[in-house]
Formats: sequence, C-alpha cells, structure tokens
Amino acid sequence: MDEKNYETQIFEKQAVESERIKSILRTVYQALEDKGYHPVDQIIGYILSGDPTYITSHENARSIIQEIERDELLGELLKSYLQR
Repeated sequence: MDEKNYETQIFEKQAVESERIKSILRTVYQALEDKGYHPVDQIIGYILSGDPTYITSHENARSIIQEIERDELLGELLKSYLQR
C-alpha cells in the first residue's frame, strides 16, 4: 500500500481576517469611485464618525463595510501602512 503523509493545514486566523478586511476595503473603495466620490475622504469620514451614510449603498458597499468593526478597520490600515 502506498503510504501518504496527510498533514493538517492550519490557517492563521489573523491572516485570514486581514485578507477579509482588505477585500472589503477594495470593494468599498471601488464602489465609491464608481459613484464619483473621493474614496479616501469618504472612508475616513466613516471611520471617524461611524456614520454609514459616508459609504454608498452601490454594490452593497455600505452593508459590507459594516461587517467589520471600525477599530479593526483602522488597525488593518495602520498595520498595512507601517509594513510599507
């Protein structure tokens, strides 16, 4: 019989969550851009105020961005900025 080595793959929760947040940001950024808004200003307004109306409902962006906490979003942005 052919013996195969089956190993359990472990995905780091932080890495998966980080990618999810980045994907959400990309989607929201594109939706804002599509509607003619300045995405950076709109996302900053949302983070600072918590007011979801800063984010367009186009492409379901408003609902999508509310899936993550603002502090998590800010943390991911800071982490990404510092890694550059």
